Amino acid sequence: MNDTELINLLRSGDQEAYTEIYRRYRGILLIHAYKKLGNFEEAKDIVQETFSFLWKDRHEIPDTKNLAGYLYTIIRNKILNHIEHKKVESKYASSFIQFVAQEDHVTDFLIRERELAARIDKEINALPEKMKEVFVLSRKDNLSHKEIAEKLNISVFTVKNHIKSALKALRPKFEMLIIAVILLNLYLMLNFY
Repeated sequence: MNDTELINLLRSGDQEAYTEIYRRYRGILLIHAYKKLGNFEEAKDIVQETFSFLWKDRHEIPDTKNLAGYLYTIIRNKILNHIEHKKVESKYASSFIQFVAQEDHVTDFLIRERELAARIDKEINALPEKMKEVFVLSRKDNLSHKEIAEKLNISVFTVKNHIKSALKALRPKFEMLIIAVILLNLYLMLNFY
């Protein structure tokens, strides 16, 4: 099947057409994203987001004879958004570290720590309900996978998948902030002791 036929089938919700597009373009898009980002895990996430977007918005796909070009455009935009997001995180972390270096800002540190905790809670609350419930039982209530499975009447495998998915969703949002908090804690420990 050519790309035009695949697009028409995809628009009508044909999962086999979607699978064929995925099989046909995943590898080259992954290589392209990796070359731009230099990080294989981030590249995989961007490609996965692209294919999720393609399926979700399949009814909105414009008439095009160049499916590869369309997919490259989506990837390019997602990469640019990702890079811009990283710059903002990095800029925030840098200004936070500079602020810490200015001495005696314990009160502000406590305020920022509360803000970070509130932001983390907000992101956890944005998770799908069952995933959030499993994640909270694991990370806040410190229950084992087996205890969670018994409490919620689900399999241990399902518990592991929910936690893995939750961490995958949360980790990119907080990597730079976590580094900044760790550095801040080290700085404060060194100055108080």
